[in-house]
Amino acid sequence: MKKYAFWNNKGGTGKTSLAFQVICEYARSKPTEKILAIDVCPQANLSEIFLGGLQHGGSDNLLKRQGESVRATIGGYFQIRMPSPFSVPSFSPQDYLTKPSKYNEQVPENIDLLCGDPLLELQSNAMSTLANTQIPGTNTWISIIDWLNDFIKPLSNNYDVVFIDTNPSFSIYTQIALSVAEKLLLPVMADDSSRRAIQNVFSLIYGLKLPAEIYAKYAFAEKLKEVNRSLPKVHLIMKNRLTQYMGAASAYSTVLTAIDDDIKSLLASQSSIFTFDNLKDGMVDVRDFQTTGVVAFARGCPFYKLSPGRLDLLGQRVQVKEEYRKNCIENIQTVVDKL
Repeated sequence: MKKYAFWNNKGGTGKTSLAFQVICEYARSKPTEKILAIDVCPQANLSEIFLGGLQHGGSDNLLKRQGESVRATIGGYFQIRMPSPFSVPSFSPQDYLTKPSKYNEQVPENIDLLCGDPLLELQSNAMSTLANTQIPGTNTWISIIDWLNDFIKPLSNNYDVVFIDTNPSFSIYTQIALSVAEKLLLPVMADDSSRRAIQNVFSLIYGLKLPAEIYAKYAFAEKLKEVNRSLPKVHLIMKNRLTQYMGAASAYSTVLTAIDDDIKSLLASQSSIFTFDNLKDGMVDVRDFQTTGVVAFARGCPFYKLSPGRLDLLGQRVQVKEEYRKNCIENIQTVVDKL
């Protein structure tokens, strides 16, 4: 079972938009494989898109899943872990999973979804407190960090690949998500804040360039190494929404070059945290999805299913240009080809 996580601790990088399109394209291109999508975000935007988007009741469908007798979300699963935080209770993962294609016919049938849940924010403080509990002979932190691993293990023969969408934070539920992943998919924007965010990513996950030695023993990397657990490796850096930054004269070209230089330097000094040896294998340019993206996500529709022309969007007629739609499809295919 391959395990990928989409993450950047900076918001607005197009992470969830990319996740939805990449997961759908992967599923379309590999129809014999079974895919599990996990939404570890309290906003649950990925879940709403999968379940129909704004136009086709995605939010209402998510509320229905939250209202089941067994709350069919990641928050519902975490809820049953609260009384048994350090040992795995008896449970059925299938009770918490959703088949998006039952709600949204645009989504491939070989995708299952563990929905996101706003409960994650309420649960976060409790999980952090539990993780810092002192119990002789028990590593309470890793017991909490393993909650999602405990969910996935019984499903190891059911799925070929797991895709995890995360929150732009480094809260404990994000750490839980990242501890599961083998490979990290990192979307970035061509601006200074994204460059800083990349630097923060390497500090937070791998403990690189921490501001003071005192933080080292609390670092995510060190705590996983203590229990002989592997860290996810950076597999792909996606320079997203590039249309507005195109052109050699753009002020952003300097930032793009600086991002490349930062990664080159890390490849030379910290090669073990990457799955690739040279920049061209680990980077991909993704142009801005523009109106095509807005329509696709509002309708809960993969690009390859979206019709060109004038389409209804919440009572308004919106033009989707075929040229732009094809560009979107090609960009997503390029990402999937590198997985």
